[in-house]
Amino acid sequence: MLFKPLATDLKTTPVARRGARRAAAACFVLLCVLAGGMAAAHGASPWFPLKAAAVYGLAIAILLQALDADAQLARFGPANGVTLLRLSLVALLAAVIGEPVGDASREAWAVVVIATIAALLDAADGPLARATGMASAFGARFDMETDALLTLVLSLLLVHFGKVGAWILAAGLMRYAFVLAMRAWPWLQAPLAPSLRRKTICVVQITSLIVCLAPIVPRPWATLIAAASLALLAASFGADIMLLARRRQPRAVGGA
Repeated sequence: MLFKPLATDLKTTPVARRGARRAAAACFVLLCVLAGGMAAAHGASPWFPLKAAAVYGLAIAILLQALDADAQLARFGPANGVTLLRLSLVALLAAVIGEPVGDASREAWAVVVIATIAALLDAADGPLARATGMASAFGARFDMETDALLTLVLSLLLVHFGKVGAWILAAGLMRYAFVLAMRAWPWLQAPLAPSLRRKTICVVQITSLIVCLAPIVPRPWATLIAAASLALLAASFGADIMLLARRRQPRAVGGA
């Protein structure tokens, strides 16, 4: 989760902060129940619930820090609550990484179901925010960073289950590499207008990774699907970088 500070002097209201903490606590309880159930059903290690809680706790700490410092929210809102629910499911998926692979087929199907629910919820938070009149820059960033984390976790799971080689991690790390590149090249920080192309490729990427995790998809097909989706994602990032490069202001020649 990487939140860039918003340029504003307005701060989040106490009502929004309380709402965020209550929603985070409720999702944490749900996460603990789901993690305990999965551990019992699949014979996971004793570390499984702790890993899920640790990933979720770290993400929430970053979220609340960003909320306190940057967001202009009167209320946390139901749409952000849906995104928070998605984040708890991503934490649950992340805990699967590194677990012993017993019945790989059964475990993979459980992962596919959870990931599909998380992906479907992504279609609900945006319309809900607009319907309640609570769309915000914070909510859009929260949604985007949750998508990025889900992509990274799904990439790691593909390696974990041996469906695709480690090269697929490029899909999960691409967003974070772009953020790091902003430090070296500040012109990459220029805002980009909302893009249907960008949103569509994000959906295609996540959907493709979930499909590749399905046990009925053989490794050769998973490799092909994953490679095609990675190429699309790379092309999308390349298009955005080229656009930002064209917008870059030329440096002044000489001094005053």
